[in-house]
Amino acid sequence: MGYYNQRPNQRKRRSWAIPLIVVFLVGIFLVAEVIPSFNANGTGDDSKTVRNNTADSIHGDKAQIINTSVNVDVSTQITEVVDEVTPAVVGVSNIQQQTNYWHQEEGYEAGTGSGVIYKIEDGTAFVVTNHHVIAGADTVEVVLYNEQAVPAELVGSDIFTDLAVLTMDASQVENAISIGSSDNVKVGEPAIAIGSPLGHMFSSTVTQGVISGTNRTIPQDFDQDGRADWQAEVIQTDAAINPGNSGGALINIYGQLIGINSMKINQESVEGIGFSIPIDYALPVIAELEATGEMSRPYLGLEIYSLEEVPKIEWTNTLQLPSEVTGGVYVWSVEPLSPADQVGFKKLDVITELDGVPVMNMIDLRKILYQEKKIGEEVGITYYRDGKRYETSLKLGAQ
Repeated sequence: MGYYNQRPNQRKRRSWAIPLIVVFLVGIFLVAEVIPSFNANGTGDDSKTVRNNTADSIHGDKAQIINTSVNVDVSTQITEVVDEVTPAVVGVSNIQQQTNYWHQEEGYEAGTGSGVIYKIEDGTAFVVTNHHVIAGADTVEVVLYNEQAVPAELVGSDIFTDLAVLTMDASQVENAISIGSSDNVKVGEPAIAIGSPLGHMFSSTVTQGVISGTNRTIPQDFDQDGRADWQAEVIQTDAAINPGNSGGALINIYGQLIGINSMKINQESVEGIGFSIPIDYALPVIAELEATGEMSRPYLGLEIYSLEEVPKIEWTNTLQLPSEVTGGVYVWSVEPLSPADQVGFKKLDVITELDGVPVMNMIDLRKILYQEKKIGEEVGITYYRDGKRYETSLKLGAQ
């Protein structure tokens, strides 16, 4: 009986198993064929969810492709920019005379740097470089990107801005660089340095980095006496700047000149900290050097030093300064017939203000004179002598 009872059950299982298999196969077909068409047509109850997930996946793939395309485009743009700018960046040789064994004068290369052709006019090419590149030179030579050497003339230079202007024959010059602006550069944007590091052997070397900082101030000691004479205002970049790059070009991704490479921090533990003179700061200096051959600045006629260099005990014992004086500059000598001499300044006078602006050290005083005042203008001066406070004014002369 049991056996008999099993036969009908098997028949029943067979009767519904076959349709189940058919439904299963149809389901697979629907999943494989119908649902993708739903996604494409945007139909079906769950089509929105499926479509969004698929779109995200496709979008991700497209984004990756687009990013690759952008990277290729940027790389291509940089190479095109470098090709265009490189002929405008030159090497600069500082040639000085020396006497040889036979007591004859001969020239030797005392130093090398870089320069940038910024203008071509009436058959003459104008080159900007650093003052320290050509300092002490008897003659100057420019080496073009194709290694052709061309004699150059020094028009003028300025130690405070570390800028110099040269001229040379433009018959072999291809083009001048496009001038940009340094006022709107942003930290993190690409920066490209072009120059001749380590001499002309590596001329037209290109390094790439970013703008690491703007409005940096770097103390400079011109006479190497251990005291800062000036503070340069510079752009910081991590694009490699090596000896010989001085005077070369710092450009943006559009090939525009935004700075004149000038210096780097040269310490064993420091990497990727280089500095460039902002082009907007350099342009007025370049124009004046080109026009007059020198920079004329307001002039007091005083030899001064920062009060911070004097031991505090001397502030009271020798200078007799009151306790409210916390900084200033003291007079060491007065040039005869100078503006300061004409109003009676004396040795050991201590200047604390110019036009009501506090002067804490020599750099503060120079910045006010050189950046805010003009030759022939009046300037008000607050100073102390023998412990007493005085005020006077004078007309600034020309340095």
